[in-house]
Amino acid sequence: MARTKISVQDIARELDVPTSRLQQVLTELGISDEEARRGLDPDTAQTIKEMAQEMREELRTLLLRPEITVRELAQAMERSPTELQRHLMLHHQKLVAPHQKLDRETIEQVVADFGLKVRWEEPKPAVVRSLASTAPLTGEQPRPPVVTIMGHVDHGKTSLLDYIRKTRVAEREYGGITQHIGAYQAEYHGKLITFLDTPGHEAFTAMRARGAQVTDIVVLVVAADDGVMPQTIEAIHHAKNANVPIIVAINKIDKPDANPDRVLQQLTEHGLIPSKWGGDTEVVLVSALTGQGVDELLETILLTAELMELKADLSAPFQGTVIEAKLDKGRGPVATILVRQGTLRRGDVLVVGKTWGKVRAMFDHTGKNVERATPAMPVEVMGLNDVPVAGDPAERVENETIAREIATERQQDEREQKLGQIGKRPSLQELFKQLQAGEIKSLNIILKADTYGSVEAIRDALLKLEKPPGVEIKIISANVGNITEADIDFAIAAEAIVLGFNVKVEGQAQQQAKTHHVDVRTYRIIYELLDEVQKALKGLLEPKRKEVHLGTAEVRAVFKLSRGITVAGCYVLDGKIYRGRPARLRRGNQIIHESRIASLRHLKEDVREIAAGYECGLTLEGFADYQEGDRIECFEIQEVEP
Repeated sequence: MARTKISVQDIARELDVPTSRLQQVLTELGISDEEARRGLDPDTAQTIKEMAQEMREELRTLLLRPEITVRELAQAMERSPTELQRHLMLHHQKLVAPHQKLDRETIEQVVADFGLKVRWEEPKPAVVRSLASTAPLTGEQPRPPVVTIMGHVDHGKTSLLDYIRKTRVAEREYGGITQHIGAYQAEYHGKLITFLDTPGHEAFTAMRARGAQVTDIVVLVVAADDGVMPQTIEAIHHAKNANVPIIVAINKIDKPDANPDRVLQQLTEHGLIPSKWGGDTEVVLVSALTGQGVDELLETILLTAELMELKADLSAPFQGTVIEAKLDKGRGPVATILVRQGTLRRGDVLVVGKTWGKVRAMFDHTGKNVERATPAMPVEVMGLNDVPVAGDPAERVENETIAREIATERQQDEREQKLGQIGKRPSLQELFKQLQAGEIKSLNIILKADTYGSVEAIRDALLKLEKPPGVEIKIISANVGNITEADIDFAIAAEAIVLGFNVKVEGQAQQQAKTHHVDVRTYRIIYELLDEVQKALKGLLEPKRKEVHLGTAEVRAVFKLSRGITVAGCYVLDGKIYRGRPARLRRGNQIIHESRIASLRHLKEDVREIAAGYECGLTLEGFADYQEGDRIECFEIQEVEP
């Protein structure tokens, strides 16, 4: 009789130790992996148990360094980070992310909860990587200021940026081609100034909403001939709320009807008192057309920055912020990252928001391929796995495995927050009906577009659409990139529609949307997107429908029944004929009647359908004047998937 084989997994389960912990015992006994997989005889299994018991105390003591992260502790305990997070929340009332550090007391408590002990490592001197093999650590040193230009539309924000770029950057352009990466650096008297090339307060506030305070100084552009306008006031409020100093540039002073004194007076009404009137707001008169006053503006920016004592540490751990991001057809996901602290190098592994990647190449604002980027320097980064969002933080990690884990956990966290019950989702038309009936009070939208600029423009336009009383539009999510499974998950959870501009629906996402009836619509023209949503809000949007041919029957005989009913004796030529479905009767090329098939019989039995090659008797609703040779077409109307 064959002896029972015992698996290593069974021994580990009995001893309550991870299987990997038994590997040392197996090695000492000379048992190969193949032998272990086939199972062990009872005598060998008993020997392993005895040896494992002797090692038990040593095995249950973890050698740890102080203040390790949740992920590192989970790895040492051979548990998953998710399991530890759940344990900390349920038993210690601590909500922590996998990358967060735990204090000694918490670590000892958690380890004890799992029946383990801790032995602390002796602290070792920290080793810090220098900027170069011969360069000493520099500590904090002055960095260039980061400037955002704001103001009312048509007051010359873009013209001013273009003039500075043309005169202070052109000589450094790589290959003579102007690069647009969302930010650039201008040089004045040997000092650099970083300008965010995203004029307007929309991008400024969008990044602030994501916790990214990247702007040091705001230059408020006001036209000398137009004065303070609504968007000017809005920009002032945003800058003040962010506690960012404002330099006023009164533009278009070359115009005949320029009136800078009137502008100064208007500014005082909104709390901006010019320095020459005893206030603390620097005001410079400029002309983006002729260049008058632009040098003075740059000088004022540098003086303000000097007073602010802006500094950064090149040797600190790298920290950056995404300024602009897009999906480039030739290069894949591309992100412009502004370095905040430390130094970014080619080859670094990054976690950027909910995505990650290895820096394959970096280009500065002139298009030049660079090996490293220092604080306040914007660089275009290639190598990320997905398109991040403007305002996302960027940080360096040790390797790709850690980067992938962090990004995956962040994606999972977001998905778990937004996922709810899965069911049939309403279409745009059905959502409007619910809005009308008062069943819901908001139209939830998930928006995807090809560039961050498109996302912001469409988001703003959607929120400004005319809406029925008491109804609002909610942008649940707005990101760059193709429509993915995660987007469909969010739509399911939020009962939202998905709108895409210049993007595709990925294969799996398309299937998931169809399965769960999520309304996904893509557009190439912004106006069409806005027009369709506006019509839906007003109840004017009709669902797109198409006619689907089901079958054709030819009338071969006409019968009059005793009850006064006339029946068409037919032969089915193609497809199938269905009782209750729409049908039309053709006589030659003319449509004589259109209604539904009221009754359908085969031989003496009522049937629901009849296939090609069979005879049947049928009647049409509201019709009795059949003639031999008539053709009856059965069809149905289907809504076209958006």
